[in-house]
Amino acid sequence: MKYPKIREVKEALISLFTPAYTTKFPAKPHIPFEKFRGKPVVDDANCVGCETCANVCPPKAITFRDDKEKQVRTMTRNYGQCIFCGQCEEHCITGKGVKLSDKIYDLAAFDKDVLVEYQKKDLLVCKGCGAIITTKEHIRFIYDKLGPSAYASILNLNMLNERLHLAEPEDTATEITDGLKRKDMFNIICPNCLRKVLVKSL
Repeated sequence: MKYPKIREVKEALISLFTPAYTTKFPAKPHIPFEKFRGKPVVDDANCVGCETCANVCPPKAITFRDDKEKQVRTMTRNYGQCIFCGQCEEHCITGKGVKLSDKIYDLAAFDKDVLVEYQKKDLLVCKGCGAIITTKEHIRFIYDKLGPSAYASILNLNMLNERLHLAEPEDTATEITDGLKRKDMFNIICPNCLRKVLVKSL
């Protein structure tokens, strides 16, 4: 029988008396390292529902569904598919809509449905052709970003009126039933319908 080498005995003793490197989660809370990328946390007040995060998400963990009739956009975030790449945080247009936390081990669950979160935003729908323009919060964000330059857009003026209540909605947002006319440029219409109105009025 060959005796073990001194190096092997040393390694065995070190391994025997050295505490485990892995954490004892869930018996004890996991304390991650600095800059650890965990679960993306959404700030609804600063998220405008612009679809940017869904467009840059590699595993398609973020999806959007638009309901024209209810004029609501539903955003679904499946953290069971999330790879914690940080693309949603990096490309967020507001810079505050989503932040990666240090929570990841807390996502362990037997029921996959608990890892799915839903968020709803009001949609802005064209009254001419019914096309989806974007969310109301997205338009307001653009308006605040542009400042006085936003007055150049009829659409932004309509959204400003909705916020300040300068005129009654029925006076500025009548239903379009007999085709686009010049007066409809003061309605909430998409860029394509606005182009048709401007071309027709020339």
